[in-house]
Amino acid sequence: MIFFLILLALVFIAQIAEFFIPALPWLYNAHIYIVPLIVFYGAMALPFPLMLALALYAGILLDALTVQVVGARVEISLGWSILLYAVLAGIMHGLRPLFIRGRWEVHCVLSGICTSTIILAQYLMITFRRGSLFFSREVWWQIGGPGLIAMLMAPIIFWLLQWMGRITAYPYLPEGNRFE
Repeated sequence: MIFFLILLALVFIAQIAEFFIPALPWLYNAHIYIVPLIVFYGAMALPFPLMLALALYAGILLDALTVQVVGARVEISLGWSILLYAVLAGIMHGLRPLFIRGRWEVHCVLSGICTSTIILAQYLMITFRRGSLFFSREVWWQIGGPGLIAMLMAPIIFWLLQWMGRITAYPYLPEGNRFE
């Protein structure tokens, strides 16, 4: 339970820190997203009910920051990211047997793909509500760049979270990774 509370605190801190991390100008001003990596690690390490609670928490935080009302229209509605996080984390949770065997490669790649999926869903929601679907090179880099960055950051973030889980003696880690 301590590890779950640590993940909740890290999601909150990372959500705030993402505002202060500058965009990468050499990657078409792509942003760095840390929260999805923490949620996706939680999907691998936590049992299903706690994974859903973490997805709910991260989704509520993301919705609180991205809900947009323009005039009388709602461009990004409240609750969409909760569902999106739950579905993507559920997919990651389904691949948990690989995590238990110590195989993180698929999860690292999938974390990048899922991070880009979250941004693509935001973009599609806004463009469909405005009625102007437009994809340019810059738009694709704004969607794919954070996924690429997340894919590269995933092994480091996952290793740090694994280390925190071992320190807190989290019981759901693979057998060879616990302090006894």
